[in-house]
Amino acid sequence: MENHKCKSVGIVGCGIQGVCTGLQLIKRGIPVTIFDRNDPLSKEFKPASYGNAGHFSPYAVLQLNRTDILYDVPKMLLSSYGPLALKWNYVPKMFSWFYHYLKNCNKKSMLHTAKYMHQILNLSLDAYEEIFKEIDTTNLVEKKGIIYVWTNKNLKSRNLEIKVRKDLGIKQKLLSKEEIIKLEPNLNPVFDAGVIFDYAMHARDPHGILRKVFRLFLENGGKFIQSDVKSLSQTSYNETLIKTDNEEYKFEKSVIASGAFSKKFTDQLGEKIPLDTERGYHVHFKNQQDLISRPVIFLDRGFGMTPMNQGLRAVGTVELGGLENPLSKKRINYIINCAKELLPQLGNHDDEWLGFRPTLPDFLPILGPSLKNKNIIYAFGHQHLGWTLGAITGKIISGIVAGEKTNLDLTPYSSKRFN
Repeated sequence: MENHKCKSVGIVGCGIQGVCTGLQLIKRGIPVTIFDRNDPLSKEFKPASYGNAGHFSPYAVLQLNRTDILYDVPKMLLSSYGPLALKWNYVPKMFSWFYHYLKNCNKKSMLHTAKYMHQILNLSLDAYEEIFKEIDTTNLVEKKGIIYVWTNKNLKSRNLEIKVRKDLGIKQKLLSKEEIIKLEPNLNPVFDAGVIFDYAMHARDPHGILRKVFRLFLENGGKFIQSDVKSLSQTSYNETLIKTDNEEYKFEKSVIASGAFSKKFTDQLGEKIPLDTERGYHVHFKNQQDLISRPVIFLDRGFGMTPMNQGLRAVGTVELGGLENPLSKKRINYIINCAKELLPQLGNHDDEWLGFRPTLPDFLPILGPSLKNKNIIYAFGHQHLGWTLGAITGKIISGIVAGEKTNLDLTPYSSKRFN
């Protein structure tokens, strides 16, 4: 029997996951339509791909499901000068998330997450390099490595991270305070040591890259419909239905790549997926981007800085508070204070931004078919690593849609684990 080739695909979501998936499917000769209420080519649109830290971080295998972090959580939550914050009005809505998080906060789960993040992170840069051969990335991507710095306060945690990465074969080069200052002479030496991932790259303008990949998708024959998707369903064994405000569209298969907004659709499909939102912030310091030559992350503070075309971008903090709460000035001030601690010469900031990171309690994304609707494929939940994992997600999801065999173990990313 010859292989059935998928005849049409609708993708809900025009962020980096949706666009990379669309591009890969179009290259396989499968017609694709992407839906989003916002046009990625619009300068006003400021999605997650606009506001993130811009790091391509193939080494970032360890997440927040670690016993060493769990003990610090209450202390962090009670301090306004800390990397973690909670909108208390949102707590009741997070019970399911917290329940699953506590279940996943142990050494075994931590190493499981690390192993399966590594499986896809390890392929992430090569997947982007393939796309970058087709677009002009002049002044958009830089390969100067990424530096993490820390104080001697939480050395147990730092040693744990170093060991887990070493055991997985991840390349890392430890740096003394003096070596860091040699690389980044403008930094205020308030840290004790660090590590450089010298093969990592960063984006000078993440949204600029998203726009170029989206244009490539359109040039290859992809379609885009700017409309708010209201519902998604599978109507028969080979048909899915996407309903917008005013139209219905039929596709053989559909992909949900709506980031933090994906839960609306999984709820409609009757799957109890504890997807929630980590709210992340940024500010820019205009014309200050030359103070550092590569991204610098201060682990003690849960914050980082990236030199970008718009200025020096300071990003960070994890705030649990859902999609509806307003921007928190406390978080903005926290980032500004952290930035000025490392670079006291910084002046005034501008462009305060809040974005949503779609996070599951075991910190692995969901990649694969819906449990009850096999023609609806999930591609969301990439937490802090959505930007890094965009291109490899596109390859994995397009392979699933096209029914291709893979040598990757995709079981850990299935939504089954929560149902």
